[in-house]
Amino acid sequence: MKAVLGLGTNLGDREGNLAEAIGALEKLPRTRMTHMSNVYETAPFDVPSPQGEYLNCCVAIETKLPPEELLDKCLAIEAKLGRVRAEYHGARTIDIDLLLYEGFESHTQRLAVPHPGIRQRAFVLVPLSDLFPGCKADAFGFGFEEDYQAVDKSGIKLYK
Repeated sequence: MKAVLGLGTNLGDREGNLAEAIGALEKLPRTRMTHMSNVYETAPFDVPSPQGEYLNCCVAIETKLPPEELLDKCLAIEAKLGRVRAEYHGARTIDIDLLLYEGFESHTQRLAVPHPGIRQRAFVLVPLSDLFPGCKADAFGFGFEEDYQAVDKSGIKLYK
Protein backbone atom coordinates (compact mmCIF):
# COMPACT_ATOMS: atom_id res chain seq x y z
CA MET A 1 0.00 0.00 0.00
CA LYS A 2 1.03 3.60 -0.50
CA ALA A 3 1.21 6.07 2.36
CA VAL A 4 2.37 9.63 2.95
CA LEU A 5 4.10 10.82 6.09
CA GLY A 6 4.67 14.39 7.23
CA LEU A 7 7.81 15.19 9.21
CA GLY A 8 8.57 18.25 11.29
CA THR A 9 11.24 19.39 13.74
CA ASN A 10 12.10 22.58 15.58
CA LEU A 11 14.39 21.55 18.44
CA GLY A 12 18.11 20.84 18.40
CA ASP A 13 19.85 19.91 15.17
CA ARG A 14 16.81 20.17 12.89
CA GLU A 15 18.62 18.90 9.77
CA GLY A 16 20.09 16.03 11.76
CA ASN A 17 16.69 15.18 13.24
CA LEU A 18 15.12 14.95 9.78
CA ALA A 19 18.04 12.89 8.47
CA GLU A 20 17.84 10.46 11.39
CA ALA A 21 14.07 10.12 11.08
CA ILE A 22 14.29 9.48 7.34
CA GLY A 23 17.07 6.96 7.90
CA ALA A 24 14.90 5.15 10.45
CA LEU A 25 11.90 5.19 8.09
CA GLU A 26 14.07 3.66 5.35
CA LYS A 27 14.86 0.76 7.70
CA LEU A 28 11.24 -0.09 8.49
CA PRO A 29 10.34 -3.69 7.62
CA ARG A 30 8.37 -4.30 4.42
CA THR A 31 8.56 -0.57 3.61
CA ARG A 32 10.42 1.56 1.11
CA MET A 33 10.51 5.28 0.55
CA THR A 34 9.57 6.24 -3.00
CA HIS A 35 9.68 10.05 -2.95
CA MET A 36 10.61 12.92 -0.68
CA SER A 37 9.51 16.53 -0.96
CA ASN A 38 11.77 19.50 -0.62
CA VAL A 39 12.46 20.61 2.94
CA TYR A 40 10.79 23.84 4.00
CA GLU A 41 11.40 26.19 6.89
CA THR A 42 8.06 27.13 8.36
CA ALA A 43 6.70 29.42 11.03
CA PRO A 44 5.13 27.69 14.06
CA PHE A 45 1.39 27.11 13.55
CA ASP A 46 -1.30 26.95 16.24
CA VAL A 47 1.21 26.74 19.10
CA PRO A 48 0.58 27.46 22.79
CA SER A 49 3.94 29.10 23.52
CA PRO A 50 6.78 30.81 21.59
CA GLN A 51 8.75 28.36 19.45
CA GLY A 52 11.49 28.36 16.86
CA GLU A 53 11.03 27.78 13.15
CA TYR A 54 10.29 24.28 11.92
CA LEU A 55 11.78 22.22 9.14
CA ASN A 56 9.03 20.25 7.40
CA CYS A 57 8.85 17.74 4.56
CA CYS A 58 6.67 14.91 3.31
CA VAL A 59 7.70 11.44 2.21
CA ALA A 60 5.82 8.93 0.11
CA ILE A 61 6.30 5.27 0.99
CA GLU A 62 5.14 1.86 -0.12
CA THR A 63 4.51 -0.45 2.80
CA LYS A 64 3.00 -3.76 3.73
CA LEU A 65 2.59 -2.59 7.31
CA PRO A 66 -1.04 -2.02 8.31
CA PRO A 67 -1.84 1.60 9.26
CA GLU A 68 -1.85 1.01 13.03
CA GLU A 69 1.51 -0.79 12.91
CA LEU A 70 2.96 1.98 10.73
CA LEU A 71 1.74 4.52 13.29
CA ASP A 72 3.37 2.52 16.10
CA LYS A 73 6.68 2.41 14.18
CA CYS A 74 6.55 6.19 13.61
CA LEU A 75 5.86 6.80 17.31
CA ALA A 76 8.81 4.54 18.21
CA ILE A 77 11.08 6.56 15.89
CA GLU A 78 9.87 9.77 17.54
CA ALA A 79 10.62 8.35 21.00
CA LYS A 80 14.06 7.14 19.92
CA LEU A 81 14.87 10.64 18.66
CA GLY A 82 13.86 12.22 21.95
CA ARG A 83 10.30 13.40 21.27
CA VAL A 84 8.66 14.52 24.51
CA ARG A 85 4.94 15.29 24.54
CA ALA A 86 4.87 17.78 27.40
CA GLU A 87 2.51 20.27 25.78
CA TYR A 88 -0.12 20.04 23.03
CA HIS A 89 1.50 21.36 19.82
CA GLY A 90 4.67 21.93 21.82
CA ALA A 91 8.17 22.19 20.36
CA ARG A 92 9.58 18.84 19.25
CA THR A 93 12.75 17.11 18.12
CA ILE A 94 10.70 15.22 15.54
CA ASP A 95 7.08 14.70 14.61
CA ILE A 96 6.05 12.01 12.14
CA ASP A 97 2.42 12.11 11.09
CA LEU A 98 0.60 9.52 9.01
CA LEU A 99 -1.15 11.85 6.58
CA LEU A 100 -2.61 9.49 3.98
CA TYR A 101 -2.85 5.71 3.59
CA GLU A 102 -4.14 4.09 0.42
CA GLY A 103 -7.62 2.59 0.78
CA PHE A 104 -7.87 3.49 4.45
CA GLU A 105 -9.76 6.06 6.49
CA SER A 106 -9.96 6.29 10.25
CA HIS A 107 -11.46 8.86 12.56
CA THR A 108 -10.55 7.50 15.98
CA GLN A 109 -8.76 9.34 18.75
CA ARG A 110 -5.68 7.17 18.21
CA LEU A 111 -5.52 7.35 14.43
CA ALA A 112 -7.17 9.85 12.11
CA VAL A 113 -6.45 9.37 8.38
CA PRO A 114 -6.55 11.54 6.36
CA HIS A 115 -4.78 13.52 9.05
CA PRO A 116 -7.11 16.13 10.56
CA GLY A 117 -6.20 19.69 9.67
CA ILE A 118 -4.24 18.63 6.59
CA ARG A 119 -6.32 20.97 4.41
CA GLN A 120 -5.58 24.06 6.55
CA ARG A 121 -1.85 23.59 7.08
CA ALA A 122 0.50 25.18 4.59
CA PHE A 123 3.44 23.35 6.20
CA VAL A 124 1.80 20.12 4.98
CA LEU A 125 0.19 21.25 1.72
CA VAL A 126 3.32 22.87 0.27
CA PRO A 127 5.56 19.78 0.61
CA LEU A 128 2.61 17.57 -0.34
CA SER A 129 2.33 19.52 -3.60
CA ASP A 130 5.95 18.53 -4.35
CA LEU A 131 4.91 14.88 -4.20
CA PHE A 132 1.67 15.42 -6.10
CA PRO A 133 1.97 18.07 -8.82
CA GLY A 134 -1.47 19.35 -9.68
CA CYS A 135 -2.49 18.77 -6.05
CA LYS A 136 -4.14 15.42 -6.79
CA ALA A 137 -3.13 12.39 -4.77
CA ASP A 138 -5.20 10.00 -6.90
CA ALA A 139 -4.11 6.80 -5.16
CA PHE A 140 -5.63 8.21 -1.97
CA GLY A 141 -8.68 9.85 -3.54
CA PHE A 142 -7.36 13.10 -2.12
CA GLY A 143 -7.45 16.30 -4.12
CA PHE A 144 -6.24 19.51 -2.49
CA GLU A 145 -5.92 22.14 -5.21
CA GLU A 146 -8.52 24.51 -3.69
CA ASP A 147 -6.99 24.10 -0.24
CA TYR A 148 -3.50 24.75 -1.61
CA GLN A 149 -4.66 27.90 -3.39
CA ALA A 150 -6.54 29.19 -0.32
CA VAL A 151 -3.97 28.52 2.43
CA ASP A 152 -1.61 31.28 3.60
CA LYS A 153 1.85 30.23 2.43
CA SER A 154 3.64 33.39 3.58
CA GLY A 155 5.40 31.61 6.46
CA ILE A 156 6.88 28.90 4.20
CA LYS A 157 10.42 29.13 2.76
CA LEU A 158 12.35 26.57 0.75
CA TYR A 159 15.19 25.42 3.01
CA LYS A 160 18.63 25.43 1.37
